[in-house]
Amino acid sequence: MILDLLPHRTAGAAENMAADFLLLQRYPEPARARFRHYDWRGPAFTFGYGQKIAYVREQIAALAPGEHADLTRRPTGGGVVDHRDDWTFALVIPRGHALYDARATESYRQVHADLVAALRDQGQPVVLKERCDSACDTSESDLPTLNPQRSTPPPSGPTVCFIRPELYDVLHAGTGAKVAGAAQKRTKHGLLFQGSIAKAVLGPVDWDAFEEAFTTRLAATLGAETMPSPWPEFAEGEHDGLTEQYSSPEWIEYR
Repeated sequence: MILDLLPHRTAGAAENMAADFLLLQRYPEPARARFRHYDWRGPAFTFGYGQKIAYVREQIAALAPGEHADLTRRPTGGGVVDHRDDWTFALVIPRGHALYDARATESYRQVHADLVAALRDQGQPVVLKERCDSACDTSESDLPTLNPQRSTPPPSGPTVCFIRPELYDVLHAGTGAKVAGAAQKRTKHGLLFQGSIAKAVLGPVDWDAFEEAFTTRLAATLGAETMPSPWPEFAEGEHDGLTEQYSSPEWIEYR
C-alpha cells in the first residue's frame, strides 16, 4: 500500500471540507491511502453533521464574541471545532483495509496513538485518554471535538461533546487539557478521519518534523510506504460545486 502525502493547501472552511469529502468519495485506488495537512484562510469553525445550528452559534459566540469567522458543517460527526490556532489534517483509508473494517474506537485509537508518539518525539508530554467516562460517547457519528480553552468536564448536557475529552482523545499529561480530537466517516468508498491539534495547549513544536514523524508512523500502522503525490484531479467543476453547497445556508442551517 502507498500513503499519498498531498500538497499543503490553504483554503476557506467550505473549500477544505469539500476537498476532504471528495478525497473520500472519489478515491481512485484501493491500494492507496491519502493524507493531507491544511491551513485556513482566516478565522474558521467547523461543526459536526448532526449538530443544530442554533446551538453551534451559541458556542461560537461564547468562544469568539464579536469576531467574524468562516463557518461550515462537516461531513463527519462531532461538535464545534475552533480552527483559529490548530494543526488540521485529514486521512482517507480505502475500503478493505483492516482499519476500514475496524470499530470506530479502534481506528480512532490507532491514529491517535501515532499522533501521540510523533508529539512525544517533539518533547511534548501527551497521552491517550484510555478510560471512558460513564457518559462517554464513542459512536462514529458523534466522535469528540476540540476545545483547548477548557480541560475539565462540564455538567452533563448538550455541551458535553464539545468540551469533555473522550476515549482515545489526546491529552496533555501535566494539565489534562485536550490536545487533539477528531471525527470519522465511513462510506462504501473508505474511511475519512478529520483531526485537529490545539497548538496553544502545547509547547514549541517543529511542525514540519512532527508531520514527517506522524506520517511515517501512520504509514507503518497502515502497512504502507509514504509517497509525496500531486493533488488529485476531480471532475470538472466538482470541487467548486461541492464548495458552493457547503457554503450555502441550506447546508449550514438545515438542522
